[in-house]
Amino acid sequence: MSSFERRTPGFDRITPTDAHIEHLATGLGFTEGPLWTGDSLLFTDIHRDRIARWRQGPEGPELTTFRWPSNLANGLTFDRERRVLACEGATRRLTRTELDGSVVIVADTYQGQRINSPNDVIVAQDGAIYFSDPVWAKPPANPSGASSADADLSFAGVFRVAPEGTLTVVVDDFEEPNGLALSPDGTVLYVDDTHRRHVRAFDVNPDGSLANGRVFADLRGEEPGPTDGMKVDVEGNLYCTGPGGIWVISPRGEILGRILTPEPAANVGWGDADWRSLYITASTSIYRVRLSIPGVAVT
Repeated sequence: MSSFERRTPGFDRITPTDAHIEHLATGLGFTEGPLWTGDSLLFTDIHRDRIARWRQGPEGPELTTFRWPSNLANGLTFDRERRVLACEGATRRLTRTELDGSVVIVADTYQGQRINSPNDVIVAQDGAIYFSDPVWAKPPANPSGASSADADLSFAGVFRVAPEGTLTVVVDDFEEPNGLALSPDGTVLYVDDTHRRHVRAFDVNPDGSLANGRVFADLRGEEPGPTDGMKVDVEGNLYCTGPGGIWVISPRGEILGRILTPEPAANVGWGDADWRSLYITASTSIYRVRLSIPGVAVT
């Protein structure tokens, strides 16, 4: 069976004729949060409570531990000083790992109440941080964070941490807000909803608030796989996990095709020197596929 499902001719520009999915590592607990560092891939191995590192060493692939325990960390990214931001499910907080290895809390309460279950995180061009904060209706396969039984907040939404540290709610009407991505120019924020199985788009105002929320794409399907992590390429195409693998969506919301993965995919991240490799965290494994259009670099 082909690993690529073409739905429109636009998909041909993205997948080279020799494209194939590489299986880089397996035997992991539950993989999430892929983040390219320049010479290696960080990712979260949630069931084993660690942030792991994969790299291609001189004698072959190497798999080591970057941080343990991780407090069931999920989504990862860099801030503008290349410090790792992590969404910690067990402690219900967003943290920053300093260059010396110490861990600093970025956000854990809102108006005196604990936040829910930080899930995914992204940093805007001005240094502002956006993170999703779902309340799980029932404990997920690896319970972490707040369920509906113990949530302090009455909503599930997206928070913004301003460059000076102020925490605000920018949208609060999701069922299960999950993956986040910004358009290449930073003017549109994409947020997917795992429960509703769609992606919404919001215009980003100059002050960082959001406006004009609308459903951008519906990702319903019969195959297994959650509407979860996502990234964009330099042309603004969106790559979002969903039923069957990775759904590729044009900036106009047109489904171009799918990259079909051997295991249900939870997240994606760009990497390698030219940023043309899409790393995929999928259940117990890490995969990679080389594509024609580079992704937006996380630097």
